[in-house]
Amino acid sequence: MKKYLLCCVAALLAFAANTNARQAGDEAQSRFVTVEDGHFMRDGKPYYYVGANLWYGAILGSEGTGGDRKRLTAELDSLRSIGVNNLRVLVGSDGRRGVPAKVEPTLQVEPGVYNDTIFAGLDYLLAEMGKRDMVAVLYLNNSWEWSGGYGQYLEWAGHGKAPVPAVDGWPAYNDYVSQYQQSAKAKALFARYVRDVITRTNRYTGVIYADDPTIMSWQIGNEPRAFGEKNKEAFAQWIDATAALIDSLAPRQLISTGSEGKHGCEEDLALFERIHAGRHIDYLNIHIWPYNWGWVDKDGIAGGASTAAENTKEYIDKHLAVAKKLGKPLVLEEFGYPRDGFKFGKDAKTTGRDSYYASVFSLIEAEARAKGRLAGCNFWAWGGLAEPSSEHVYWQPGDDYTGDPAQEEQGLNSVFTSDTSTLDLIRNTNAALQGF
Repeated sequence: MKKYLLCCVAALLAFAANTNARQAGDEAQSRFVTVEDGHFMRDGKPYYYVGANLWYGAILGSEGTGGDRKRLTAELDSLRSIGVNNLRVLVGSDGRRGVPAKVEPTLQVEPGVYNDTIFAGLDYLLAEMGKRDMVAVLYLNNSWEWSGGYGQYLEWAGHGKAPVPAVDGWPAYNDYVSQYQQSAKAKALFARYVRDVITRTNRYTGVIYADDPTIMSWQIGNEPRAFGEKNKEAFAQWIDATAALIDSLAPRQLISTGSEGKHGCEEDLALFERIHAGRHIDYLNIHIWPYNWGWVDKDGIAGGASTAAENTKEYIDKHLAVAKKLGKPLVLEEFGYPRDGFKFGKDAKTTGRDSYYASVFSLIEAEARAKGRLAGCNFWAWGGLAEPSSEHVYWQPGDDYTGDPAQEEQGLNSVFTSDTSTLDLIRNTNAALQGF
């Protein structure tokens, strides 16, 4: 009898241990943002949001050149105070420093050789975001020159020196990067980078990146493009292969493309659908740039907001139809609007921007109310406490980081902590979204 009782007790203890382990596993899994029945879920509830782009977060979190941890924590607190809990962040830039219009300091200085100071900055950023119950979308590559991306991988792969648009012009740059989808070596170098980043262990938390629920999504790149009709097939295959690689390394985190939508897919909506249809891609992305796309001009920023809003809704609706067809969420993860009069100073009014933002936010609210597929947006971009230089327009080493990368006028699309009317819009919308 005694032996029988001991066996029963052991069985009960084992059952309890298994139950606790299962519950702990379920609790850990619930902290990850997931997609269920075509909708984001977080902590067991539908997840709709107004987030921000903070591309320079890893640099600001470093202790080297450009780092300012005191400012970073203040920025995160400011963002959290307006309900922002979703940040889209650049993992790091590639290549040598001193290149016009490139973000620096860089992370990947040579293929597979890293500036550990910037990696430490990314570790610190994620640790601080985790403390504030925030999640990150981390993008790994870039079509554009401002973080190296396509051009830098091609240069490393032996395709000659990458043109700099600010120096050599956009036609030369576009022609050069059109080689990326046909370069097996350039893509292999990027794949190694993907492995190195995703398998990294955060020095402050001890958590492997792939196991960190603070990372909502790994994103293949910022505005990945085919750059030419001839590259469409190779582009679609590369997106699928990269997504499969990420999924094999980080199966509990979401995967996204970083696409602009039709505009970034050779104006081919079918190509946009194809790159998001794969089983490794969890949700759809689009970007919208009313000024860049010619929907408003410099002299009509304030008055052109209504036209921009109409065109924005039309663009969203086209892509929302694809999202519904695929049964996946859609995120407008980049949109920007200049200050009135196309001025860059923090004292310039934001009448047009506020009107445009309000129209975008109303679409998110309407979708949340209807349990729709348009799940969120990330405005471009958070400038926060930055003080742009009064002596020059474009970023130079030593300047504060704003939401505008080095190739753009500093203050062009940045939202600063002094933009109280804009902050009120963001705060109120995020508060409303909590109720759905």
